[in-house]
Amino acid sequence: MDGNMKVSMKMIDPELRFCGRLMNFVNRTFTEKKLSLFNKLLRKHPPKIKVKKITFEKVWIPRKDGSKMRICIFKPITTKGNVPGMLWFHGGGYAIGAPEQAQMRAQDFIEKRNCIVIAPEYRLSIQAPYPAALEDCYDALVWMKNNAEKLGIKNNQLMVGGESAGGGLAAALCHYARDKGEIKIAFQMPLYPMIDDRMTNESAMNNNAPVWNSKSNYNGWKLYLGPLFEMSNVPAYAAPARSENYENLPPLATFVGGLEPFRDETINYVENLKKAGVPVDFKIFKGCFHGFDVICPKAKISQEAISFTLKSFEFAVDNYFSQQDH
Repeated sequence: MDGNMKVSMKMIDPELRFCGRLMNFVNRTFTEKKLSLFNKLLRKHPPKIKVKKITFEKVWIPRKDGSKMRICIFKPITTKGNVPGMLWFHGGGYAIGAPEQAQMRAQDFIEKRNCIVIAPEYRLSIQAPYPAALEDCYDALVWMKNNAEKLGIKNNQLMVGGESAGGGLAAALCHYARDKGEIKIAFQMPLYPMIDDRMTNESAMNNNAPVWNSKSNYNGWKLYLGPLFEMSNVPAYAAPARSENYENLPPLATFVGGLEPFRDETINYVENLKKAGVPVDFKIFKGCFHGFDVICPKAKISQEAISFTLKSFEFAVDNYFSQQDH
């Protein structure tokens, strides 16, 4: 390999090409300035809730520093007994995004199997670099566990997941929770996760694919890691691909696009989990750029990816449990 991941339109799945061209036209690369601008726009104009088949509510929970964090809760309209709880983290390169982005994923999960999806408004790197987002995610996990009965959640089926940077946070949270030993996570679903700040794999180098390319990736990690950026001592809680211990992590399901920067780091991460004996359900979708399933949801290959996600979730609900110690 020559260490390059040059992506031409001919390499992209035919049904995704129009979306790819459009995304390149709108924004080819996320610079730090653009990430800051997008962040301000989203804070002023968060996504509107459009789903109608599920219920939605917002609550504010305390952080350790005394401030409050907004939590979005998606529930079935009716349910009997306690159900699995999925803590879902939105994507956006750790720099942009809002918890309302989880609404379509939440509706899909709830329609597939009764569950409750909780999406926290974790602090973004524009506001505060690592470890702020991870601390918020852990606070949300603690809150979900402590309020499981009130929320109608089974405390032996606390699950975590997310897309892109949200997937990175889900993976990091599993390492963090395992090491703290206070909460047991039953299942993780970090979809096309942003987990390796080193960016030395072939797919992460000189990748010019639509939506999220190597330059965007560089800028995203620079903002998230702050003074740790390009240092050798970046902890696995910030970049899970740096982990040297994959033992006793929750079963995982994920997929990744064959043309995106995160392809190789996801493959390596999955292989490390397998070597540690962790159950894994994994698929690569050829000809796909980052976030294709969200950006072009009606494309055949996107429907295949969504179906894979839901089947993996259904299997997890039926098979993965982790009893809390207290």
